[in-house]
Amino acid sequence: MLDRCLTKMEEAGTTDNARSQQTQISPLLRTIVSDGMARSEYENQYWPQLEGAIKQLLQQRPGVFLRISYEQMYSCVYKCVCQQYSERMYNDLKEVVTIFLQQTSVELQNASSDQLLCRFHEGIKQYSQALGGIVPIFNYLNRFYVTQKLGTDLRRELTKLFVEYILEPHLVTVLSLLQEAQGKPFSVHPTVAAEIIHNLHEYNQDYAQLNPPLFAKYIPNVLPPTRLEDLPLYIAETQRLQEELLAHQGYNRDYQRMKRTNDDVLIR
Repeated sequence: MLDRCLTKMEEAGTTDNARSQQTQISPLLRTIVSDGMARSEYENQYWPQLEGAIKQLLQQRPGVFLRISYEQMYSCVYKCVCQQYSERMYNDLKEVVTIFLQQTSVELQNASSDQLLCRFHEGIKQYSQALGGIVPIFNYLNRFYVTQKLGTDLRRELTKLFVEYILEPHLVTVLSLLQEAQGKPFSVHPTVAAEIIHNLHEYNQDYAQLNPPLFAKYIPNVLPPTRLEDLPLYIAETQRLQEELLAHQGYNRDYQRMKRTNDDVLIR
């Protein structure tokens, strides 16, 4: 009889504990169930807003800044991360960027030699500006997923995509055109050439090894220190550049000397 009473008391205690645990857990479960984001909600409500902002930022021309509600976009990212859509959102982001870069690469491939350098230069500036808007929008994703779980950085990963689809496939052609332009003064605007070389060097300093003399014209300390026996070569190179510059401008030293003589006559 006593054993039966003890058994019933234990069963009652177990039931009470189970109910107590259920009472403690169920509110959290109810919150998750009620606040959980459905896949359709992510695909139809949140991601389309983010995708639209990404495409606008990627397509805007350098120096042109579109009106985008960064607060609204950041809020979308925050909600998606909190509802366990970090991995999905990260992959979707990379897919949109990859498609854009693939299209840009095709455009560069089809561009003429005269257009390629300008289009390449514009593409570098355009993508750099786009990252300046995309990375802040996805800052929460970067902090709590890309950095913590993947052990990397969002800007670094998006830069790798640019290197893979734009820089690497067209690097040799771009450097070849820049080298040809050295023999045709002002065939490429000096600012365009300088910015291309500087940007390439910032992406990867090893690119300078593909054409050290070309990079040395814009980047200091690319070549090894000057040796005394190399001075005649540098002097000859400087004279050649000066002659090309004078020929391009349509006059020579004799013309300048004659002009000075005529000026002296007029002054007298």
